[in-house]
Amino acid sequence: MERAFKRRGRFGWRAPWWAALGVAAGCAVGPDYHRPAAEVPPAWRPDVPWHEAAPSDGTLKGDWWRLFQDDNLNPLVERALTGNQDLRVAAARLAQARDQVTVAASDLYPFVGLSAAAERGKTSANRPLAGYSIPNQSTVQNNFVLGPTVNYEADLFGRVRREVEGARASEQQAEADFENTRLLLTAQLVTDYFALRELDAEIAVVRHSLDLQRDALGFIASRHDLGFATGLDLAQQEALVEAAATQLELLDNQRMQFEHAIATLVGTPAPSFTLSATLSSGSLPEIPVGLPSDLLQRRPDVASAERSMAAANARIGVARAAYYPSIILGSSFGEPNVGWQSNALASLFDAPSRLWSVGLSATQTLFDAGKTRANVRIANEDYVAAVATYRQTVLTAMEEVENGITGLASLDRAVTQADASVRSAQEAFDIATARYKGGVDTYLEMITAQQVLLSNQRQAVQVHGQQFATAVYLVKALGGGWSGNPSRLSRGN
Repeated sequence: MERAFKRRGRFGWRAPWWAALGVAAGCAVGPDYHRPAAEVPPAWRPDVPWHEAAPSDGTLKGDWWRLFQDDNLNPLVERALTGNQDLRVAAARLAQARDQVTVAASDLYPFVGLSAAAERGKTSANRPLAGYSIPNQSTVQNNFVLGPTVNYEADLFGRVRREVEGARASEQQAEADFENTRLLLTAQLVTDYFALRELDAEIAVVRHSLDLQRDALGFIASRHDLGFATGLDLAQQEALVEAAATQLELLDNQRMQFEHAIATLVGTPAPSFTLSATLSSGSLPEIPVGLPSDLLQRRPDVASAERSMAAANARIGVARAAYYPSIILGSSFGEPNVGWQSNALASLFDAPSRLWSVGLSATQTLFDAGKTRANVRIANEDYVAAVATYRQTVLTAMEEVENGITGLASLDRAVTQADASVRSAQEAFDIATARYKGGVDTYLEMITAQQVLLSNQRQAVQVHGQQFATAVYLVKALGGGWSGNPSRLSRGN
């Protein structure tokens, strides 16, 4: 019985430790990462003229805004990519994440340092006796120590490897965040630019209408002087001129706000930034929509959410590693493993002054009032939240693309109808003006036709502007383009 107990004490307690060490040496604690599934439809529901693009055409690369072929837009985007402060913040965060990988990976290697000390001290004669037969004496002496220090944590249970895994996932997440910031910046700038150009076109319509109304006011005033027009006709035309002038002021104010927003995006103070009024020379590009599953690889916010899951999964392994002992190879931290120690500098490097030490220390938590278990639960719930965030990001991406597809299809039909309504209103206004000047119709018919024409013209301009805004929205929803060089924004800019 006693011999059996001794065998169990010799092998029964040690075998689990060595088995655990053997298993841990080959793998890290915690779950290996596998991307969870997200519900993705097999196809979009595009209306005519939309069709799915071939896989080779389904990616918008690089400077996607050049697809709109507006030479005034391209320099603004380039200025924003070098001067926008939010993009600089994202670039700094990416550089930090890359350096954090280096910090985490450094724990995979030994720590090598140099320890040096020089001191002079006096011991007390009244200190406690080391031996009762030998009295203490007060001594004054020097102590010189020099030598390297080497320490290494044996990552048997994978804590360090999981930390490196998480740091690399965080680095990739920071890169995706940089790309997402770049995409949001360029999309916002392009949207504001086309909104400003839409206002330029609308201002041109209202200004042209105001010129016509002023000409009409002069014509009616002369007719009023000759007695062919009533005072009511004159007052109504004056009211129309003032109303058009008011609308022009409001449109100018809206344009200035978009101009100021563009200035902020390109990194220029609003008071020192101007953008001359002109009609946009851009054209709507053909945007291939690809397959819904492409979004999981192309949208930077989806990529960021997926990398966040990977980092959260690695943190589970880091938390679980606290259940296992921490093993350090080397001497006491701060003390040299190999070196020299002497009470005099002259004999510091003599053979008798040499010293060396080697050792192993292991630390195992025995009781922490549930701290480690709680940390593991926190890491698990963090991963659950990351999975939910990823799936919600995918759902939002599906919604945005579908809205962009259906929105452009609807606006394409609206543009056709709006242009037709302008042609009809112009024809009606020309007829009403001719009949009024010929004395056939009253002034009311001409005013009504004039107001309908102005309304239809502004509506057509607004619908064209919405087309461009929705096209930019769809490009952003599809993931825009990856620059492939996040470090293009240097820290010194």
